[in-house]
Amino acid sequence: MNVTFDLTKKKKVHFIGIGGISMSAIALILLKNDFIVSGSDISENDNVKELEGKGIKVYIGHKKENIQSDLDIVVYSKAIHDDNEEIIEAKNKKILLMSRSEILGQIMTNYKERICIAGTHGKTTTTSLVSKVLLDKNLDPTINVGGIVDEIGGNSHIGKDQNLFVAEACEYTNSFLDFSPTLEVITNIEEDHLDFFKDLNDIRESFKKFIELLPKNGLLVINNKIENIDYLVKDKKNDIKVLTYGEDETADYYFKNVSYDDKHYQSFDVYNKDKLIGRMRQKLIGRHNALNFVAALALLLNMGFSFEEVKNSLIDFKGARRRLQVMAIKNGITYIDDYAHHPTEIEASLSALKELKYNHLYLVFQPHTFTRTKALYSDFVRVLSNNAITILAKIYPAREKDLGIISSKDIRDGIKLDKNNINNICEYYDNYEDIYKFIKDNVKSGDLVVTMGAGDIYKLHDMF
Repeated sequence: MNVTFDLTKKKKVHFIGIGGISMSAIALILLKNDFIVSGSDISENDNVKELEGKGIKVYIGHKKENIQSDLDIVVYSKAIHDDNEEIIEAKNKKILLMSRSEILGQIMTNYKERICIAGTHGKTTTTSLVSKVLLDKNLDPTINVGGIVDEIGGNSHIGKDQNLFVAEACEYTNSFLDFSPTLEVITNIEEDHLDFFKDLNDIRESFKKFIELLPKNGLLVINNKIENIDYLVKDKKNDIKVLTYGEDETADYYFKNVSYDDKHYQSFDVYNKDKLIGRMRQKLIGRHNALNFVAALALLLNMGFSFEEVKNSLIDFKGARRRLQVMAIKNGITYIDDYAHHPTEIEASLSALKELKYNHLYLVFQPHTFTRTKALYSDFVRVLSNNAITILAKIYPAREKDLGIISSKDIRDGIKLDKNNINNICEYYDNYEDIYKFIKDNVKSGDLVVTMGAGDIYKLHDMF
């Protein structure tokens, strides 16, 4: 991308797929900078309603008529294909086309310090933790995060400080390679998005290139459980500072001595090498969230913050929505919603939930995309077999078409055929009404109901 995107030069920008979590955030950033913004989406959602409430014109449906000749830029998400009517019309009218990551990367260049937080899991929560501390210290950064975070007012915050930009950086389609980070956090590197990447090595090479974007004297905070970090940083090791974090003394920053109180607050000691930094107490449950906190802390300490400043800012932080979010407690039943959609995330969430007190855990899981479900099928069967009562919904297709290769019933059958899991209850229903009926007929006071997945499974809570 040879375009230099200057926020001081106002333009007319149209977003195809404006209702997406990241697209809507970028649209708001440009609107706050006095750009003229419009967009389209295939259906109305909460993001679309918010944008319309702020004065942005949103067309429902992708139509060539939505592309006006006076537009300067048309932005598209990677879910939009070349045969889209609006893409074709923009090309015919010779309007500049930019992907979501390209325009975000260009916006970023207007800021002095650019924090980019990446990883297969944990990046939304870690981005939220960092952002909360920066806001509490009145630094007023501009923030782009892939989730709704009440403490920052949604999925974006448009700050007045031109020195600081914070972005969640997604590896899918190599999007984060369009960014220009000065500080990075990498939470983990695992197999995912195998509709784009060939294999884990391909994913690792993408993260290696992401690290190489760091300038001289840049900072990398990276999970020490990632395999062969030396290889990933070899071309930058003389230019940047590398700090590791983890769960034991092999990392530069780590935690131990985890405990919970009667309010389900998680506490743990944090160390830098052999030095105790302090003991943290926070609302976010699970060891994976302790890891996210240590990642954020390592970054913030090296930006000049004190442990007490970070601790005081985050002690009551609720986290991003749909991240083990308690939706309601009704008739003695606790209802929780979670975004986990990768086997490692599911395993981490189930482990965290076991810290809570309940009689039975009813897990309603909706797989996300056919390619992920097929590629990681054995892992899905393995982690879901560790749960006593699982209800499977239809696979959420997202950007894909159902070719009849894999379904949720295959996961159910895999669990039931495993001789080690004959005591597990695993059911499949192809509509939410039947899932609701199963829950209503079986769940009792003292039980926990968890909806899980990156699709629209959260809609069940309206029925509950």
